[in-house]
Amino acid sequence: MDLDALTAARREEWARLDELGRARRLTGDQVDELVTRYRAASADLADIKTSAGRTPQGDYVSILLARTRLRLTGVRENVLKQMPRFFLLQLPAALYRVRWSTLAVAVGFVVVATMVALWISGDPATVAALGNRSELQNYADEQFVSYYRENPNAIFAGSVWTNNAWIAAQCVLFGVTGIWPLTAMMQNAIGVGQSAAIMIAFDRTDVFFQFILPHGLLELTAIFVAGAAGLHIFWAWVAPGRRTRAAALAAEGRSLATVAVGLVFALALSGIVEGFVTPREWPWQVKIAIGAVALGVFLFYMLWVGRKAGRAGETGDLTEYEAGTPTLTAG
Repeated sequence: MDLDALTAARREEWARLDELGRARRLTGDQVDELVTRYRAASADLADIKTSAGRTPQGDYVSILLARTRLRLTGVRENVLKQMPRFFLLQLPAALYRVRWSTLAVAVGFVVVATMVALWISGDPATVAALGNRSELQNYADEQFVSYYRENPNAIFAGSVWTNNAWIAAQCVLFGVTGIWPLTAMMQNAIGVGQSAAIMIAFDRTDVFFQFILPHGLLELTAIFVAGAAGLHIFWAWVAPGRRTRAAALAAEGRSLATVAVGLVFALALSGIVEGFVTPREWPWQVKIAIGAVALGVFLFYMLWVGRKAGRAGETGDLTEYEAGTPTLTAG
């Protein structure tokens, strides 16, 4: 298809569609004409995208169609009808996009936590700096475990869920700063490392892992995903590519804000495990297996379902109709 020839042939028709779309009032005949020209322009846009891909002419026609569609409908789709697309396409695609960044954040977290644990536990003077020996002994023998058992299961699960969901949301929404996600990851890694160091110093290493791993496998993975999503938003602002910074930031913000919503459900599952599985007097192998299954469900959704959604062209962003047609830019 000759794009220039099509543009020359359709210019007047597109101009008329633009005129009707901008008109404040339309007669019955004009509405019929608007619908007819809308259908014709939709066919033109399909031809342009099929033969030439993303072009300024195609973006211009998209703008005309978006304005006309809004004029004809005046309302968005029913929210309930959008939910299947959100959970089967938008959310898994957004999670899949940050898979490698999530792995990098996870590796960094584990390295920092391990270094802190080994450094503190290997130096009696550093352990003593955390508190007097009797207090640390009590923490290792009693407090570490009682933390998971001192409150009713449902209340404890709800409290850890809301706390972790708030941390994840902050990492995503304040990710544009670039500092917030890194600070949150560093603080949590140091905190985990310090707890591990105390347990190691008092020969409670097995207890540490038996009570951390059941819920921590999924909980920490969700936090890593949040940190990775926040850093992606930051990088869109730093290196927008051919887009303007505002356009790049808006697109990444829309795409990855869905991650914050999705992690609410993942952290709810980890909260249930932490509230109802971790405190139980069950064999530690059973508790860790349950945590591994919960993590497996999340990873299956993130990697397998997300891969399928990504191959279908999804990025996690809103549709053009929901977000508005992007501004045309030169180059």
